[in-house]
Amino acid sequence: MSRVCSVCGKGKLSGNLVSHSNRKTPRSYNANVQKVKVVKDGTVSSAYVCTRCLKSNSVERA
Repeated sequence: MSRVCSVCGKGKLSGNLVSHSNRKTPRSYNANVQKVKVVKDGTVSSAYVCTRCLKSNSVERA
């Protein structure tokens, strides 16, 4: 299972690492995703949820 938010779909982004001499090399930015137990349809299961969705109460935690 990839580390993608199960609520909003936020995942990995790509960009450049820029050095002092302005050379660019590719890098990736990972989303702040936590593995939490959530209540979905009355059952408890674990899912990856980003911290913005946890903070905004978009998901019901178990």
